[in-house]
Amino acid sequence: MGIGNLLLRTVGWWDRQTINTQLFTWRKGIKVGEDEQGNVFYRNADDSKRWVIFNGEIEATRVGPGWQGWLHRTWDEPPSEKPLPQKTWEKPHLENLSGTMLAYAPAGSIRRVAPVERRDYEAWTPE
Repeated sequence: MGIGNLLLRTVGWWDRQTINTQLFTWRKGIKVGEDEQGNVFYRNADDSKRWVIFNGEIEATRVGPGWQGWLHRTWDEPPSEKPLPQKTWEKPHLENLSGTMLAYAPAGSIRRVAPVERRDYEAWTPE
């Protein structure tokens, strides 16, 4: 591990866990489970702290509703012990795609890769 990488891990919370988080997890963390994206969830012995170590980009919206509820103490049992019931009409969880190329762009948007030709609108032109 180079000195630059060590410095980034000391202060760089946006890309991966910091050294302090890794040390705390090694010393006090009890693994509770893992989600389908490879994010790992922990708690301490008295369950006063709950946290997640992200697999890849640190983005809170990558945590699904089951684990999100457990992290925020909406319920006590983690989804690894008591999964949330899935309704047939529910769509799978997606992270927030705002600001990415995969963000929703309505028909006619300049952000759309291939703009859809609109036939329901006629532009006004002065006479």
